[in-house]
Amino acid sequence: MATHGATITWQRGDEVFVDNRYSRAHRWRFDGGLEVPASSSPHVVRAPFSDPANVDPEEAYVAALSSCHMLWFLNLAALRGFRIDSYADAAEGVMLKNAEGKEWVATVTLRPHVVFGGPQAPDEAAVQALHHDAHANCFLANSVRSAIATEGSWAYEATG
Repeated sequence: MATHGATITWQRGDEVFVDNRYSRAHRWRFDGGLEVPASSSPHVVRAPFSDPANVDPEEAYVAALSSCHMLWFLNLAALRGFRIDSYADAAEGVMLKNAEGKEWVATVTLRPHVVFGGPQAPDEAAVQALHHDAHANCFLANSVRSAIATEGSWAYEATG
């Protein structure tokens, strides 16, 4: 069993706070020491009370799902003898309202473009199997109720 943590910090500063006109900018600190500037989404809280330059929880959620899928995909490809030269994903999450009128990230669509190289070229079935198995193994995909779709593309670049 593993435990994962992050430290989230926010300071009021000179703002009144109870008038609801305060900055939502805050910091995420991870166990390795990395600090990430974070904020509420400007789609939820308008600027200047949010900071559009910072990472918001919804973006982080989409990025975490994409990253988890990619890490499993790379691992499984290596185990199956396929060399990956690059992987880029333009992932997107869509917020909708549920039956109770509450907003949630209803769907996350992963759009990875994978470039294979080396002596062994995959076929479409092999690539689809890699995506299927990556999704099935992703810890985060197994932890959420959002629908997660993969609409990837791939290429093989033969090397001399």
